[in-house]
Amino acid sequence: MSQDAVIGIIGGQGWMGRALGMALLEQNLVSPERLVISSRSGRGEAYRDWADVRCVEDNCELVALVDVIVLSVRPEDLAGLDIKADDKLVVSLLAMASLEEVTSRVGSRRVVRAMPNAAAEIRRAYFPWFASPQVNDADKRLVQVLLASCGTPRELPTESDLDYLTALSGAGPAYPALLAQSMLEHARGMGLPDEIAREAVMQTLVGGSLLLEKLGTEPGDMVERLIAYDGTTAKGLKTMKEEGLVRAIHRGLDAAHRAAGGSQ
Repeated sequence: MSQDAVIGIIGGQGWMGRALGMALLEQNLVSPERLVISSRSGRGEAYRDWADVRCVEDNCELVALVDVIVLSVRPEDLAGLDIKADDKLVVSLLAMASLEEVTSRVGSRRVVRAMPNAAAEIRRAYFPWFASPQVNDADKRLVQVLLASCGTPRELPTESDLDYLTALSGAGPAYPALLAQSMLEHARGMGLPDEIAREAVMQTLVGGSLLLEKLGTEPGDMVERLIAYDGTTAKGLKTMKEEGLVRAIHRGLDAAHRAAGGSQ
């Protein structure tokens, strides 16, 4: 990242703006003097964590102070955002807001759309992004470094890919949480003590995910291998597939994709 670039985060007290700002500071990617945050919540006690960082309540003031603007507000707040970014680089973290919509609102054509998820808080987010044609190579390198502070960034070839990944990876822990909830309800129903049920479910899901990541194999290959083994796990997997688990997941992703703008 440029040693001179000043980064401004609009919505710096929200979950993503805060995670990104803290990661940049902790990894010494920016000094406190080169970070500016704004928040409509005002200068509350939470600002104590931003030692030596300039904190403002006016977004126009932030824009005047910085070289790069990160939009980390709720999608419904975009319409009320009144700033003039001129030709500054703008990184939008808003779901369901296209490049065209962001560009028309902020007044800059150097816009990047990125889709974070809640794992940014533990620096394990998947961070796909797409840039407008006006974003140059130096801008893209800066964006890669900026987003890598919270996880794994990936530039995408089309904006429609980002709409789809808003539904898939943007969900963060939501889909694993639904699976965990279902498994936990079943374990409790079988009479397991709550503490043991939670421990078993979480260790199974977390440990299994880490193993898949480490092995680097196709998940489908693991499923088929376990089905071929024809043990207790195979019986469970076959029944889940026969009962429509895969179809339900696909339909859920389709619905989320439509909400993200994929049907437009």
